[in-house]
Amino acid sequence: MVRPLFSQTQLTRTLLAGCIGSVAAVSTIGSAIANDAPEYDGELSGFEYAYPVERFEFSSQGQDMQMAYLDVQPEEGSANGRTVVLMHGKNFCAGTWEDTIEALTDAGYRVIAPDQVGFCKSTKPEYYQFSFHQLAANTQALLAELDVDDVTVMGHSMGGMLATRFALMYPEQTEQLVMVNPIGLEDWKALGVPYQSIDDGYQAELEKNAEGIRAYQESTYYVDTWEPEYDRWVEMLAGMYAGEDGELVAWNQALTSDMVFTQPVVHEFGELQVPTLLLIGEKDNTAIGKAQAPEDVQETLGRYDVLGEQARDAIPQATLVEFPELGHSPQIQEPERFHEELLKGLETQ
Repeated sequence: MVRPLFSQTQLTRTLLAGCIGSVAAVSTIGSAIANDAPEYDGELSGFEYAYPVERFEFSSQGQDMQMAYLDVQPEEGSANGRTVVLMHGKNFCAGTWEDTIEALTDAGYRVIAPDQVGFCKSTKPEYYQFSFHQLAANTQALLAELDVDDVTVMGHSMGGMLATRFALMYPEQTEQLVMVNPIGLEDWKALGVPYQSIDDGYQAELEKNAEGIRAYQESTYYVDTWEPEYDRWVEMLAGMYAGEDGELVAWNQALTSDMVFTQPVVHEFGELQVPTLLLIGEKDNTAIGKAQAPEDVQETLGRYDVLGEQARDAIPQATLVEFPELGHSPQIQEPERFHEELLKGLETQ
């Protein structure tokens, strides 16, 4: 048995001592990041999704794990026989897909939307070798448990990188790949973004609060616009940082940020064997580590008006749909228009 590094009520010790500097520094985390956000534990208890949450229990890397997931069926008699697996982004959860789930099930699709290990309502491990390969394998194990074979995999943000990895690992099971403003359309390290250690990333995660999360989402996700319904997603994320397991949440976020930065998928786009639909809000400017890059490099990163076209050209069977005035989350910012294009793209396959 591995001795736990974290507990729900104790502060991080020993292994992370160099990262956090001192126990006294960590003791201020709760007040520093709460910032009027509701508080949720490490499995987001008390935050309700629009659909019933189920649990997949399995073993991974010698540990007992559970993945929360949504499995939403179309109305009886309307099923088209196809299944879409939704893969959330790094600052998102399965519940964030609620409008997309409704649109897809109304159109006859079965929808499976997991919370990946390390996120939202799923296990936050204290020790884990995070990789897109591992998360794809976890997802495939869930599908095997549900006796689901052929699927369309659809990923947003970080989920686009994961969906790409899934399609590369399981091409025989993947009917179609859909990417919604995926990160990883460029290799940030190769372009000059300096590496940030997990320790430094953890420190940055500990300082996140509702105000900062909202400001970032407003500028990047919604192009300096804001609607009251967006507040729910800020509270979802900020509440986990502010809760009793905030340091464990921050640790998992730091680990998965390292995964995103060090495991680019862009160099393998040419190996994709499945039809691919790219849905891109062109006002998005997301680029991991951009703030740490030299100014001349920063100006070249996160150009989704360019990156979408580059990805289309690199992927053998790609179709690109662009939303010139939308940001990182077009499915939330303008759901009716987005889902019209999504369903049209799915029907062509």
